[in-house]
Amino acid sequence: MIQSLEAFIGNDVAWAAMVLSLISAIGLLLGHIRIFGISLGITFVFFAGIMAGHFGIHINAGMLLFAQNFGLILFVYALGLQVGPGFFSSLKKGGLGLNLMGIAVIVFGLLLVLGLHGLFGMGLPTLMGLLSGAVTNTPMLGAAQQALLQLQPDNAQGAADMALACAVGYPFGVVGLIVAIAILHKFCCKPGKEAVEANRPKPDVTEFQVLNPVIFGKSVKEAVRLSGLHFVISRLWHEGQVSLPGSGTILCEGDHLLVVSPHEDVEKIQLLFGGKEDVDWNKEGIDWDAIDKRLISRRIVVTHGRVNGVRLGSLRLRNLYGINITRVNRAGIDLLASPRLRLQIGDRLTIVGETDSVKAVGKILGDEVKQLTIPHLFAVFLGIFLGVFLGSLPIYIPGMATPVKFGIAGGPIIVGILVGAFGPRFHMMTYTTQSASLMVRQLGIVLYLAGLGLSSGAHFFETVFCAEGLVWIGIAILFTIVPVLLVGFWVALRKKADYAANVGMLCGAMANPMALTYANSTAGGDEPAVAYATVYPLSMFLRVITAQLLILLCV
Repeated sequence: MIQSLEAFIGNDVAWAAMVLSLISAIGLLLGHIRIFGISLGITFVFFAGIMAGHFGIHINAGMLLFAQNFGLILFVYALGLQVGPGFFSSLKKGGLGLNLMGIAVIVFGLLLVLGLHGLFGMGLPTLMGLLSGAVTNTPMLGAAQQALLQLQPDNAQGAADMALACAVGYPFGVVGLIVAIAILHKFCCKPGKEAVEANRPKPDVTEFQVLNPVIFGKSVKEAVRLSGLHFVISRLWHEGQVSLPGSGTILCEGDHLLVVSPHEDVEKIQLLFGGKEDVDWNKEGIDWDAIDKRLISRRIVVTHGRVNGVRLGSLRLRNLYGINITRVNRAGIDLLASPRLRLQIGDRLTIVGETDSVKAVGKILGDEVKQLTIPHLFAVFLGIFLGVFLGSLPIYIPGMATPVKFGIAGGPIIVGILVGAFGPRFHMMTYTTQSASLMVRQLGIVLYLAGLGLSSGAHFFETVFCAEGLVWIGIAILFTIVPVLLVGFWVALRKKADYAANVGMLCGAMANPMALTYANSTAGGDEPAVAYATVYPLSMFLRVITAQLLILLCV
């Protein structure tokens, strides 16, 4: 029947489009199914493709290869573009420690692969497929497949076996990580209130009183310079009058200040000014932006191209218009409005000042929300071109006969990260709405998973239900649980890290959003998600790159 339907269509392009679309639709529909409260989500597309391949459905090999690879390119580039703005900043301060722990998880997994390969002679491509499934990282699988085909262009069967091993290991990777988190939850303490507060990502709003004689008569600029810290003075009460302080405003004894700063700097700022008031300005329902009737508070969106990538301080908006920028929200995250912060299209600035001044600043920044709905595809297509070009460049390493290439998975994610991080500095429009970015990533990964499942489905069930398949399942569970428990217990017992940050880091290192959902429920808050977001970009990048390097160096 399938052959007769294919003959009836009579067009390879139409048949391929129909098959891949139907596989994707069925997989996405099944993705809503929950088992013990857990859903594989979009990954069901992979298994829908396996079922189609098992029942003998096939499409033109060239079209299948293009759809699968172009889907992978779209996904990894859009992912790099998304995480780029926070990629390098995540390596600073506490993020550096979390990323080092995530790297340890990756290293332990690679050591297990090399150990099984060296001790038992197991094929490295198969082990890399099992590792990709165990860490639920299909871009890693794509990178390893590309590296294998680079070394052995005729080894299409080896690449298919790698995908088959990934398919076997994937479900046990999801379940294994959740089991490991449950074990850590049982034996590791949950964070106390102090740990939760310390991990809060948004800036704090605090009221201080000027009691330190050292800063009596000094300007705001001199006080900030004296502290060596970055904070914003949003309001100043002097003799009962509220005003917006500028850099030249003189601080007098007894003045009250409303300060926006990172949570960890509050105590240091208290030492600078001398006194801290007990009013909790961070409570819900307190509109601290509207405490003076003469002033208005308005959120303005950056849409003007000429301020894209410009440092906030260089615009001199406070001096020219007498306004204060109290907060900058980027992609849902509140940032401190420091002079060195580079603005990006889509940033939302909370501006306080007189009505005419706020309107004037709105014209400078753009504040035309409709412009954000216009897609800026130049950066997408140029970035994909540069990413594929970079991935195709041979890198010669002394002692290696075959040059190393980043491939179609490594090149686009590197360029995506760089464009996302530094594109605005060159006035490149890299902004896309969250829904548009998610659409591109989902479209890419769905195409990749549908093609991947279809190409590996013919021999899936006969592999699983045999002695070799049971060995693969055991290895996948080993790859999942051992690195997570080793690093998780070491972090909890030796580093005294709180449970929420620990499990969030582990989920990010394993690129497992399904397990993150479970971790959030055990922590009773969103702290695991913060750690996950901090570790995920670097971990994803390293998974893709190390998969290629291991194949190129050891096969």
